[in-house]
Amino acid sequence: MIEKRVQYLLFNKLRLAFYLVVIFFAGCAPKYKAATVKEKVLPKSYNTSTDSLNISNINWKKYFSDPTLEQLIDSALINNLDLQMALQKIEISRAGVKLAKGALLPQVGLNIGGGVRKFGLYTMDGAGNISTQITPGQIVPIDLPDMNIGLQASWELDIWGKLRNQRKSAVSNYLATIEGTNFIISNLIAEVATAYYELLALDNELDLVQKTILKQQDALQTVNAQKEAGLANELALQQFSANLLQSKILEKETLQQIVLFENKINFLIGRFPQTINRNKELLSTEIAQDFNAGIPSQLLKNRPDIRKSELMVQASNFDLKSAKAAFYPNLNITAGFGFQAFDPQYLFQAPASLAYNTLGNLVAPVVNRNALKAHFNTAKASQLNAIFEYQKTILNGFVEVTNELSNIQNLKEMNNLKKQKSQILNQSVEVSNQLFMVGKATYLEVLIAQQGSLQAELELIINNKNLKLAGVNIYKALGGGWK
Repeated sequence: MIEKRVQYLLFNKLRLAFYLVVIFFAGCAPKYKAATVKEKVLPKSYNTSTDSLNISNINWKKYFSDPTLEQLIDSALINNLDLQMALQKIEISRAGVKLAKGALLPQVGLNIGGGVRKFGLYTMDGAGNISTQITPGQIVPIDLPDMNIGLQASWELDIWGKLRNQRKSAVSNYLATIEGTNFIISNLIAEVATAYYELLALDNELDLVQKTILKQQDALQTVNAQKEAGLANELALQQFSANLLQSKILEKETLQQIVLFENKINFLIGRFPQTINRNKELLSTEIAQDFNAGIPSQLLKNRPDIRKSELMVQASNFDLKSAKAAFYPNLNITAGFGFQAFDPQYLFQAPASLAYNTLGNLVAPVVNRNALKAHFNTAKASQLNAIFEYQKTILNGFVEVTNELSNIQNLKEMNNLKKQKSQILNQSVEVSNQLFMVGKATYLEVLIAQQGSLQAELELIINNKNLKLAGVNIYKALGGGWK
């Protein structure tokens, strides 16, 4: 009865000591306060439209109607090396979640050991062993074998939520890597489409330059014939020759650009350089798709980079809570259970060879608190950085959409004007040639008309390309492609 009373008093003293330690370290721990930054409120619309229709909800296979482009994108989504690396990052993050979850559970292992101990004669153990029987009639040997087999366990009780917050942070980081991969997919689709339309534009430019070269060769032959007939001079012949050479130089430059963009697409697809089959006529086809941008608030749901930034804010908040909990004492419990004996024949005899132990440790940081404070301050700064990054990503997304909407509108209007300009300058070439043949126009006027027509045709091709690229960019800016 007295023994139980003593145990009860001892337990109460230990409990009181535990509470005093907790109160002391709780007062020393830094104050936790979730970081707050003035929120930038998204505008309700990009312009005056509040239509919620959004092209980002369209599957990319329906958005891009070119079968060749669809095949290229399909290949890129399977073989692109950057995407493959991003998928492996997801696996790494998934393993991190499992690791964080495992930290909450007891660690149990099988322990098998053996050895020999010898106690010094002039020690308490050595002196006692000389007169102690280890078995009836047998004194404890000087060299005492020791064999054991059993289970060892350790468990950190997550009283303050440090491990739980680490697990929540790992989950948020895991989800962020998924969104990061979705963002890579969206960018990859846009990058393949952009390179493809660049390639189509170069094909059209090459075709135009080669047709121009044929016309310039005919013109050069005409001027040469006129020179021989005394109707033109050497200067005119040189000017026409130089104009032809410049077009041939432009042809070679365009051929080199075609090689570069073909290889860029091949690289994105993850294959070695090879020719890419395509139809250059598709560049000039009218865009039937309406570029419905929806409302700005949809960016928060549709853009993977914004969703990733939001998850990183969550992860940083959990990291900060975990860093604060590190200031409190850790309660660790260790235990063991198994068989122990000095001779194998006695090892599994129960209950004589049964051995067990249990121990609870309350470890409070005292000396290393500066390192904990540094870790806490780092987590706090990281949280603020994540919030600013989140706001920056939202602002960047809104700016990208408004820029592309304006760009599309202006490109459509410019396209009509450039068509008219090209038609007029093409007619001027015919007129200048006719007037030159009858001596009513100089060779300089013919050259100027040819150069102006070529430049106008090239500008029209570039404008058609830019309109296609704007369609790609607005789709990506709105968060399309990854769904």
